[in-house]
Amino acid sequence: MQDLRTQLAEALDEAAWEWLVPHAKRDVVVVVKEGLDLLDVGVAIAGDDVLSVQHWISQQLVHKPFPEQLADWNNNQTKRFQALIVQPYVLVKES
Repeated sequence: MQDLRTQLAEALDEAAWEWLVPHAKRDVVVVVKEGLDLLDVGVAIAGDDVLSVQHWISQQLVHKPFPEQLADWNNNQTKRFQALIVQPYVLVKES
């Protein structure tokens, strides 16, 4: 069986904002800040690494999109993101 990191690496993809809108409406989009590896965050969430995730949240390195981000992205439908689905969340990082 493949390890979690390998499975998630294969699921990592690029997405346009228009593809992510339905997920944003369900409030499951989570933004990963620049400087933090999307795959590391995905592995931590999928592996239930509560300490790492809580630390990133407290530092605002991982957060739900801010209203101004959503407004900006809605005005730029061609905006591209790295995206990783870790049920029930869709992790995104601006490309």
